[in-house]
Amino acid sequence: MGETVRLVDIAHARSGDKGDICNVGLIALDEQGYDMLRREVTAERVKAYMGGLVEGEVTRYELPNLLALNFVMRGALGGGGSRSLRIDSLGKTMAGALLRMEIEVD
Repeated sequence: MGETVRLVDIAHARSGDKGDICNVGLIALDEQGYDMLRREVTAERVKAYMGGLVEGEVTRYELPNLLALNFVMRGALGGGGSRSLRIDSLGKTMAGALLRMEIEVD
């Protein structure tokens, strides 16, 4: 197994929410970081990493002109807003959680 790095070391993130859907944008700090994100951070891997926090499908969109990936996570906020029993039912914390994920580096 090779060397690993946390996403926070090669990217920053923004997130948003609407109802029970959360999106997280990972923005690489440089082109090398973007190449690593594209290779290592798949929709399947994000869903597995988030575990029970994301009950629905995760879709990944690539934005190469921004060196970014956008992940749309359905069933990710416990019903969303006033329906959720979670302490924080908003998407803002999902970006911070994803940035803690580790990937293998070149």
